[in-house]
Amino acid sequence: MAQPSRRQQAQPLVTARVLRQVARSMLPFYRKIAGNRTFAQQWSAAVISANLDLMGALLAQIPVLAGVQNYGTNGIGYFISFPYPPPVVFYSNGTTIPPGTVQFTFNTRVHRAVALAVIPFYRRLATSAAYAAALASAINRNETKRVDTLVRRLIKTKTLQTVTIEEHGVALRFKTRYSKYPYRNLLFQENM
Repeated sequence: MAQPSRRQQAQPLVTARVLRQVARSMLPFYRKIAGNRTFAQQWSAAVISANLDLMGALLAQIPVLAGVQNYGTNGIGYFISFPYPPPVVFYSNGTTIPPGTVQFTFNTRVHRAVALAVIPFYRRLATSAAYAAALASAINRNETKRVDTLVRRLIKTKTLQTVTIEEHGVALRFKTRYSKYPYRNLLFQENM
């Protein structure tokens, strides 16, 4: 098996540019989930029933996501993926209940609460090159405390239980009184 070149080894695992682009694309989606109960209910129904056609129709209502073709559901959450040149390939974002916990459940009220909580985080990530660079650097260096500090500076809710580094991104675990299940908002690089 060929060894990666020094240039390939020196490339960061995630870049500020990728984080900013994904955040810019996802921010209108989270605003729509948080601000429109009907849209959020339809989205939850699509997630639970694994109705990709309905998911596509709902995404088409958000201009920046209208052309997205890489999205999916497992009945307990969803992921929207954005293609990038190697070494990234796909960088994804979504919200899900941890696998193995339950099947075919996705609570609209919890999803709306999570969406409302993450809006300031995605807004800053989308608009601040310095913030995106700081977060990317902390992820690449596996600086969990720094990532936690950067995220909690913007997500103030007490329902945010943990902030961890996973798959060259961040995993935000929320626990609300509206569901016995935790929900995770994930921003990560897909392993291909």
